[in-house]
Parts: sequence; structure tokens; C-alpha cells
Amino acid sequence: MWENFLNAVALMLILEGMLPFLSPQTWREAFRRLTEINDNQIRFIGLTSMLAGLLVLLIVS
Repeated sequence: MWENFLNAVALMLILEGMLPFLSPQTWREAFRRLTEINDNQIRFIGLTSMLAGLLVLLIVS
């Protein structure tokens, strides 16, 4: 159980680190835009991301 969890965290960190490593300017611009949108839009993005992850998890499992 813990091994799967740690593998998932490791993969998330690898994927999250790819954009700043490969294109820091693009990452910086995307981050700057995120700071300009309101809280409800950020919550919607977070909810959509969680639901997409859950859907992928359900399909793969």
C-alpha cells in the first residue's frame, strides 16, 4: 500500500517538475496568470483536476 502511494507521489513530482525544467519562462507566465484569477476559478480548476484523476484511477483499476 505504502509503496504504491510513494510511487504515485514520485510520479506526480516528476510530472510537476517537467514544465519548469523544460520551459521555465512558460511556467513562470502560467503561474503569473494563475495569481490573477479569482478563488472560485481556482477551486473549479482544482475540482476538475481531482475528478479527472479519479476518473483515470477508476478506469485503470
